[in-house]
Amino acid sequence: MHQFLTVPILFPFLAGLGLLIMQPQSRRIRNTYLMTAVLLTTVFAMAGVILSYQSGSDALQCVLVSFSKSFSISLRIDGMGMVYGTVVSVLWPLITIYSIDYMSHEGHENRFFGFWLISFGVVLGIAFSEDFLSLYFFYELLTLATLPLVMHSMDEKARFAGREYLIYSLSGAAFAFIGIVFLLNFGTTLNFTYGGVLDFARLPGNEQMLRWAFVLAFFGFSVKAAIFPLYRWLPDASIAPTPVSALLHAVAVVKAGVFAVARLIYFGFGADFLRGTFAQTIVMTATIITIVYGSARALRTPHLKRRLAFSTVSNLSYILFALTLMTPAGLTGALTHMVYHAVVKITLFCCAGAIIVYGGREYVYDLEGMGRRMPVVFGAFTISSLALIGLPPLGGFAGKWMIATAAVATGTTLSAVGIAALILSTLLTTLYLMTVVVRAWFPVGELDTEALAKAHDPGPAMTVPLIVLAAAGIALGLASKYLISFLYAVAGGLI
Repeated sequence: MHQFLTVPILFPFLAGLGLLIMQPQSRRIRNTYLMTAVLLTTVFAMAGVILSYQSGSDALQCVLVSFSKSFSISLRIDGMGMVYGTVVSVLWPLITIYSIDYMSHEGHENRFFGFWLISFGVVLGIAFSEDFLSLYFFYELLTLATLPLVMHSMDEKARFAGREYLIYSLSGAAFAFIGIVFLLNFGTTLNFTYGGVLDFARLPGNEQMLRWAFVLAFFGFSVKAAIFPLYRWLPDASIAPTPVSALLHAVAVVKAGVFAVARLIYFGFGADFLRGTFAQTIVMTATIITIVYGSARALRTPHLKRRLAFSTVSNLSYILFALTLMTPAGLTGALTHMVYHAVVKITLFCCAGAIIVYGGREYVYDLEGMGRRMPVVFGAFTISSLALIGLPPLGGFAGKWMIATAAVATGTTLSAVGIAALILSTLLTTLYLMTVVVRAWFPVGELDTEALAKAHDPGPAMTVPLIVLAAAGIALGLASKYLISFLYAVAGGLI
């Protein structure tokens, strides 16, 4: 039983390799193989989450690979792992169903879905890691597993985006590793420990150096979270097929960066050691700048997917800002927005993909009147836009409210500036999303009737996931009381 946690990681990894080797020619066989592998992985992962919740986080603790007595790739599901692992496990099957239809227009599906399965296992490895070494191993592996997805079309733009993604990610990981080395030398363990792992007997005289190491590691991990000025890879990576963009922006890569930063602050260096220091000021300032910058760039960007990409840049820093408050309330707000943003943003990107494939449109100014031709797609887009803006009782409101109240509770000048940035970003979010919604439903310009005649909603393989995701966004908003209660317990180190 102690090796059970290896199953949701190794199974999709091996299934992906099997798909790459077999290269089935029958689309029906491949799709059956793919969905079976994805659904079984979700079952294995959720079984691990449920058993860990019921029996304690140590119940399924195990070692995947042992290098020595001190270093191993170890697995364990604590409260943080439950949150991230559940988000990944629930959303991956839905986006896979969507991808089967979408990728039929892209080609090279065996290669795509092979790395798709491998990436599923790697992300679960990040969620279920027991210590910083294990997290770093899967964090680096995620870059390599998702690189073929980013470069799928293999044209010049895709290769450029892939090179940029690789350079940014590996460079960031190198800086993150510096922080892990300092934790190894000045900590009592590399295992995730709520409150931090630093050995206070070794700290005198080394405090400033350790805080600089934290800053380097923060920006290193935050490369995947697209913090300013290290964000450029994310909008450029939107050249990838839309299912990849949805994963990059909602579930896999960017949330891995946020998750790693949360581990670094609350389970590594410790919030108490960092709070009120220059280190907190530097990282919080960077998040505030990114919040406003990402929203402003989204408003100025006419390409729909790139607009959503810059929106992701901004919203990720909502989460990072909450983490840098370095309080349990801040961690609760960060986890709340992380969950809601994952559902909302994956819906928005899936809608964008349907618009591109079945509407033949990529730019905002070309969407006049498209709502009536694609009512399901634009209905889901409208609901998710309102959620991201933060209209109550939808989920985006709960996330922003939790972050703002946590910021008010700190009572610092910089946190007040952060609240102002959140308000300004919300206004900009309203403008860049409602521009799309209004153009689609209430056209004012001259309509291209010939192009509109060709536009239509996709088939059930794409519309059903959109409907389910949009409904999930509403349901999660209505059930926010229960979700936040659980996240409070996680942020307090009780789970």
